[in-house]
Order: sequence, then structure tokens, then C-alpha cells
Amino acid sequence: MPAEPTAVPRPPAASASSTPVLTGAEAVVRSLELLGVEDVFGLPGGAILPAYDALMGANSLNHILVRHEQGAGHAAEGYASASGKVGVAIATSGPGATNLVTAIADAHMDSVPIVAITGQVFSTLMGTDAFQEADIVGITMPITKHSILVKRAEDVPGALAQAFEIASTGRPGPVLVDITKDAQQAEAPFVWPPKYDLPGYRPVTKAHGKQIQAAATLIAEAEKPVLYVGGGVIRGRASAQLKTFAETTGAPVVTTLMARGAFPDSHEQHLGMPGMHGAVPAVLALQESDLIVALGARFDDRVTGNTSLFAPNAKVVHVDIDPAEIGKIRAAEVPIVGDVAEVLVDLDTAFRSTVGAEVPEYAEWWQYLNGLRDQFPLGYTAPTDGLLAPQQIISRIGELTGPEGVYVAGVGQHQMWTAQFIKYERPNSWLNSGGAGTMGYSVPAAMGAKVSQPDRVVWAIDGDGCFQMTNQELATCVLNNIPIKVAIINNSSLGMVRQWQTLFYDGRYSHTDLNTGHDSKRIPDFVKLADAYGALAIRVEKEDEIDDAIKLALETNDRPVVIDFVVSSDAMVWPMVPQGVSNSYIQYARDNSPAFDEEA
Repeated sequence: MPAEPTAVPRPPAASASSTPVLTGAEAVVRSLELLGVEDVFGLPGGAILPAYDALMGANSLNHILVRHEQGAGHAAEGYASASGKVGVAIATSGPGATNLVTAIADAHMDSVPIVAITGQVFSTLMGTDAFQEADIVGITMPITKHSILVKRAEDVPGALAQAFEIASTGRPGPVLVDITKDAQQAEAPFVWPPKYDLPGYRPVTKAHGKQIQAAATLIAEAEKPVLYVGGGVIRGRASAQLKTFAETTGAPVVTTLMARGAFPDSHEQHLGMPGMHGAVPAVLALQESDLIVALGARFDDRVTGNTSLFAPNAKVVHVDIDPAEIGKIRAAEVPIVGDVAEVLVDLDTAFRSTVGAEVPEYAEWWQYLNGLRDQFPLGYTAPTDGLLAPQQIISRIGELTGPEGVYVAGVGQHQMWTAQFIKYERPNSWLNSGGAGTMGYSVPAAMGAKVSQPDRVVWAIDGDGCFQMTNQELATCVLNNIPIKVAIINNSSLGMVRQWQTLFYDGRYSHTDLNTGHDSKRIPDFVKLADAYGALAIRVEKEDEIDDAIKLALETNDRPVVIDFVVSSDAMVWPMVPQGVSNSYIQYARDNSPAFDEEA
């Protein structure tokens, strides 16, 4: 099971006579140790060099030297998402810090708790356009929970303690701590625990009792309810409470892209993933419901389609720890601000009290939804060009690895297929860049996940486009004995963009051919590339080679494995609700398209 985050150690404050005097750089390292950090990802440079010098003596901190700062940020994300702990990334000033921005934005969109520590030029040089100077605090302010500039050595412990508290409480997210070089070099008494104040930061965890009762009443009165489960249930460690509540109510459950694994796929009440590429029963359950109970979900446009036409007959109970999300997209009849795990326990109690022995059965609703499940099971159309079906490959990866594995996807068609065709039975088993849609996420995030979960099999299921953005972290994996498995779903193109060009641009394939597949010069040749990095490299082009390659990867634990699966560029992600239209489009397609049954 994923490790539970440990409480921040709070040793008694030292007496004045025994208070050590440390440089700011030494205070960075000592603070991280006292905060329970075990692993950090980073790349040194001039402005952060004092902290790296101090790291030399830190026996309890495992530093992993990445090949690009973006890799450090995504690795910290993967580490946090797989374990529930706070991930840490370190970079220098200027371009080192700005290279972290994509990962920080990604963590912000997906509520991932990371702390990014950056070096800054001397405080006396700030504002002078000094060498490698960038206002990283200003740059990241819109994409962090908080950004802190430290100019004094004595402020280092407090800044880091604040950062970890803010990142890991309330709605999780990234925090940046930017430390000037003179603050790292100067000395100051090191006092732990540090004193700090966070005025205005008071996350609400306990929901109001009247709102809980109002929600329970609506659920009891509903005829077509749906539990709309978002990534907040994963981040809030509320999967067990969700299962209990779902079974108490008997209501159908849908899990968003960010919530895959929050509720077991094998559970009879689970309808699958809603949204643009969601399962037909899940999409129509939301669209035709009379009550949506949104749990840690934000009514993302990829789920709602045209928001003005989304679930027109549904009342809404919206549970979220972030009050800014409630009412932002869809007005809620019952808004509930609180920790989703606690709210679910309270809702379960209130619902039981409200209905007594008369638990609703929603018989007609389930009859309709089960009919959709029978009529539109998940499937795919086999390629006609003689190349492999990506859906088959991904299904076999999941079946041969099992639910205890961790599956990390890049962005695009392979991301959707991995969300659809692998069965997720537990939280923290599915990692992806959902909100930002960051190409290049998979390999470094899988690396971070494997560091935090060394006893689990970790797959990076990537596209040939995504893989070329961050594959340099294979060197990091080889040198640090991080044996991830990489499955490249190689369709020789930017697949999702190509799919849109097929459907909406009359097949005008403008600049989406990557020339990495079977009918090209293979630039690059992924097998040769992986072999050069020291990974086990395999190419699969025939259906009867699929299982053997996956099994060999699972048996290989002394180095990373890269499998180049050469697949059809014509494979499509189905179903698909076009952007900006109503989710009732699926109803229209179901009733009017003879190809819908096959494509669904």
C-alpha cells in the first residue's frame, strides 16, 4: 500500500546555549530532514550551489540528479501522487527555476503537493538583470498556492515549514521557496520548530451540519442520483469512505480522469469514466440524472462539454475543500466546504438516519443504466493496416501487471486508452497530467513514483511524441537503479492532434507526422536510443510478440525497460464528445449513427 505521510516531527525547542549556528544552506538541509523528507530531485547551479555543498553531508537525504529541471518537477509530482507525501524539487536561479514552471503549473492544476526550492541571485543584485536572474516568485505566483522569497538565513526554517504545511493541507498544491545566495551563505541560529504565522490560511475541514442534512435529504428524495467523483477523493485519501457511502446509498458512481482508482472498477456500482472520452453509461448517467453529488470534482469542461447544456435536470450537491471551486462552473443547491473524507462519513450517518430502513433502490434508474452497459461495453475497432492495436497492448500491460502496479501516462491518445483499458482497483495507481495536459510528464513522473514505491511495478505508458520530450531521464533511472518500464505507443505521429485533424479538418495532417514508426526512417530509433542509455530495449511489431515483451519487462528489475510498440496511426479514441457540444451528442450518435455501436 502507498505509504502514509508522516507527521512533521516537532522536537522541543533547543535552549539558547545549545542552539546551533548554521548557514542558510545548512538550514535548508536540516529543515528538510526534520520535515521527514527522504528523497529530493534536482540539478545544481551557481545560485543554489551553497545548498548543494551542504547536501554533501546529508546522509539521510537521497538526492537524485536529474538531466533537466522539468524532470525534477515531474519526478516530485510522481513521487507525491504515488505516495501521498510532499515531493521536493531543487533548481538554481534563472533558467533552472523557469524550467520548473511547467511542472509547477501541472501540480497546481492537479492539486499535487510539491515544494520547489530555487536559488536566487544575491539580494543586492536583485532587480539589476544580474546573470541568471529571474523573478521566479512573480512568475509562479498564479500557479502556486504560495511563493516565498527568503533573503535572510534565519528565515529559512520558517519558510520551509510553512511551505510544507501549505502544500500538504487543505487543497494540496505546489509551493515555491526562492532563497537568495547570500541568505544561503550567511549564518544564523537554527531554531526548530520555527515560529511562523499564516494569516488567513485556515482550511475548513469540518462541514456544516445543516448542509450535511440538506444533502442527505436530497439524496434520499432523488430518483436518478449519481456520485460524480473527482481527483479530490484521491488527494483527500477518501476512497474507503467513498466505498462505504456508495454502498449505503446504492447510487451509481462515475470517476473522472483524475479519480481513476478512487472507486474499484470491478464494483457493480461503477459506471466508468465520464467526459469527452468517457464510457457511454457514465456520460449519460450524468447527463440524465436528477441529482449530482460532486465529490472533490470541479466540473471540468472535459467532463461537462457545453456547460449550459450539461445535466439540465440535475440538482447539485457539491463537496470540496476549496470554496473557490463551489459554484465556479455549476451552481450548487447544497454547497459543502470540507474535507471529503470527513464529509463522506457525516453524509453516510445523515443518510442512514434520514431513510431509516427504507433505503432507496433506484430500480428504474439502474435498469436503464445496466441496459446502457450491456449495449455499449468498452471496445475498439481492430486496425485494418496490419499494425498493432494500441488498446490491446495497454489492456495486456494491465492484465499481466495487475492492480498493484502503478501506471503513469503521458498526454494524448495513449493517455485516454490507459485510463479506459486498464482496470484500476486502488487509489494512487493511476498518474497522469490531467488539467495541464503536459507532454513529457510520463517518464520523469514514473521515475518519481518508483522512488517512492520501490516494491511496486511502475509503467510509463507514453506516446512517441511525449517520450521525445523527457526521455533523457532514462539516464537518471539507469544511474540511480530506478527500474521503470516504458511502453512507447508508437503511432509515428502526434496522435490526438491527428485524430482531431481526421475528424474536424478533413484529414489535413498539418505537421503531425513524427517519422518514428514502421513506414519511416525511424528518427529516432527508440530501440537504439534506449540501448544507448543502458536500458533493456525491445521492439514489438507483431501481435504474438506482445505478451512475451511485457513478461520480459516484468521480469527485468536491474535496469529500466523500453518497449517500442509500433501501432496503427489510424487508431482512434472512442467514444468522443466533440469540444463545446452537449454531452447529449452521445445520445444523438447512439440513435443516428450505424457505426456508433462499433466505435463505442
